[in-house]
Amino acid sequence: MPSVPGTANVLTISVVIPVYNDADFLRTCLRALSQQRRPADEIIVVDNASTDATAAIAVAAGVRLVTEPLRGIWPATSAGYDAATGDVIARLDSDSVPPVDWLERIEARFTAEPGTTVYTGPGDFYNCGQVTAWLGDRLYIGGYFRWMGFWLGHPPLFGSNFAMRRQVWAANRERVRRTRNDVHDDLDFSMHLGPDEPVTLDRSLRVGISARPFQTPAGLGRRVAWAGRTLFSGWPDYSPWRIRHRSASRGRSPLRER
Repeated sequence: MPSVPGTANVLTISVVIPVYNDADFLRTCLRALSQQRRPADEIIVVDNASTDATAAIAVAAGVRLVTEPLRGIWPATSAGYDAATGDVIARLDSDSVPPVDWLERIEARFTAEPGTTVYTGPGDFYNCGQVTAWLGDRLYIGGYFRWMGFWLGHPPLFGSNFAMRRQVWAANRERVRRTRNDVHDDLDFSMHLGPDEPVTLDRSLRVGISARPFQTPAGLGRRVAWAGRTLFSGWPDYSPWRIRHRSASRGRSPLRER
């Protein structure tokens, strides 16, 4: 809910947005955040050595600008998490377009259910035809949650749309492969979560996301290759049976979904 002068929100929320040469998308994302019914307490744009107007747009919007010269989604994202001061850290990509109740729903979830540690949802593709949007929802995003959930034994994070308590990052920041620039940060993070950090998947918590992964075969292939490196570069430590064995031995909660 919106901040009221003279009072404090039950939770403070920082929104982290890693950006590399996505000025136009960033402008739209920040506009959507400015229209939230429950405003963010802090918005952090991480400029990952962009050569376009990314930094200027962030400054003009009055948000906090962090610069990360080491190129890569994980280095940029982790720099944003390190800088965040909120009780809850919410994550968007630069092409994410959250609905007006996105932060309101995140606050409500973490407030009403204090045991929630990580909260994530899918996305709806825009700038594409209905067939592409349907296939993207069912195969690309649906497949990600289905197969990575099977691999991990719990729902994965979706980097374009999730929130976590700041303590979750503090507990995992030295465990994840944060300096790698060739792995998916959300999937890698999902692979390192501990037994007391269950992921709640809420399929009704949705944001708009660009359909650009489907614009070229090369772009889609690059994302698939990153997924392979994320899963197999640490083999066999990150094999499904070892992940599940660790989960069972440490008492991890089973699949959790709303």
